[in-house]
Amino acid sequence: MADPRFAVVAVRLAGLAGIAFGWRPDDFWRATPAELAALVEAGAPDMAMPPPDAALIARLQEAFPDG
Repeated sequence: MADPRFAVVAVRLAGLAGIAFGWRPDDFWRATPAELAALVEAGAPDMAMPPPDAALIARLQEAFPDG
């Protein structure tokens, strides 16, 4: 099973953003969830999801704490 820690998943998403959008890692880390969602929706409108709200982010942080 893949490592579910937030940091590991975020690094994978940064790599995918590089492949899909030509972003460097710094571009990914400076982008907001809404900016990333806008690009995903433009590229695949049927697959886009809304960016996470504050409550979801808090639940994820609780479920996957950093170190």
